[in-house]
Amino acid sequence: MHTFNQLLKKIIRSGIGKSRYWMAYLGLGIAMILIFISIQLYANFNELLHSPKNKNESADFLVLNKNITRESDRNAEKNAFTPSEIADIEKQSFVADFGIMTASQFKVEAQPPVELQFSTALFFESVPDRFLDIKPEDWKWQPGNRLLPIVLPNSMLNMYNFGFALSQGLPQISQDNVKLLPIKVTIYNNYGQEEFVGKIAGFSDRISSILVPQTFMDWANKKYAPAANPDPNRVIIKTKDPGDPLLTRYLEKHKYATDADKLKNSKIRTVVQIIVSVIGAFGVVLLLFALLVFSMFIRLIISSCRKEINLLVTLGTAPSQLKRYLLKQFVPMYFVIAVVCLALISIIQLWAAHRLEYYQLSVSKYPGVGVFIAALAIVALLYVVNSRTIQKYISK
Repeated sequence: MHTFNQLLKKIIRSGIGKSRYWMAYLGLGIAMILIFISIQLYANFNELLHSPKNKNESADFLVLNKNITRESDRNAEKNAFTPSEIADIEKQSFVADFGIMTASQFKVEAQPPVELQFSTALFFESVPDRFLDIKPEDWKWQPGNRLLPIVLPNSMLNMYNFGFALSQGLPQISQDNVKLLPIKVTIYNNYGQEEFVGKIAGFSDRISSILVPQTFMDWANKKYAPAANPDPNRVIIKTKDPGDPLLTRYLEKHKYATDADKLKNSKIRTVVQIIVSVIGAFGVVLLLFALLVFSMFIRLIISSCRKEINLLVTLGTAPSQLKRYLLKQFVPMYFVIAVVCLALISIIQLWAAHRLEYYQLSVSKYPGVGVFIAALAIVALLYVVNSRTIQKYISK
């Protein structure tokens, strides 16, 4: 059997040149690497977007309003959401939760402690409690309470500390100290006025507004603007995926505005998908080219050794034996190439994971399941194509 195999090997190798033989394997290896990279890039991008380790919950909540134009800047009603528009937003597939931001229908004046020596006009808004990113224990109010909890946006304190305070020679204040300061809050309009002691209950990164409990807002609007029932100018949604291109297209189509920074993942995803598609397509083209080359090699081998193969068959060699031998010349090398490519992609993935840790981003240190499935699928495809090609030309 060993002598027979040596004879077959001599016959087979005489049919092709070594350089073309190894060039075909190199092309197959490059094709595998490109396909593995495209699959792993897409897996990494999805992990960066959706993994709890990388989750930015503030990005999942979007405050929507209509774009204010020259035609609508003098007509607040045109900038409000109608009931039909609200119903349309709620039913969208990318909306996981929906809430209305209620604006105050009265005027607000706030005056910090006397030593700060200034007062300012403010506005209040309220949202359902489930949309808050902080849950202060004292976030509650009922009619008769003089203490009014307030949530400020972090950006507001930053503007005071690094803008107003510095320019006016006033002291800068930490969040903890702000929470200790009692604030005189006066709400008023033609129906009268009322004073409360405002207490800063916390600071929000999610919503850029001055928030009060929904119960207070409902009570105050009913008392100080009983005839007013305006449509909301702003709504808040919890989205399943802030990078969803459907969300971006919907906002652009209806001319709704939100924090553009929270939608940047949509553009990044589109770019990544294009890059991954190009790399993957190039890898698939190379793989198809490798399949064609190996099929041509097999055909060339069999054609150039037709007399020897016919002689071996005449001497009693079964075609299935020739087929097995020819497959043994190619298939083991396919597995070797697949293993080498998997090792390379594992090294690349480990390096990428360590690099991303520096930016406080997390991805798996190992290739995804899709890469291993692709490796098995490619080897299986090569085996099937080569097996059928050999069977076809040996049987002629």
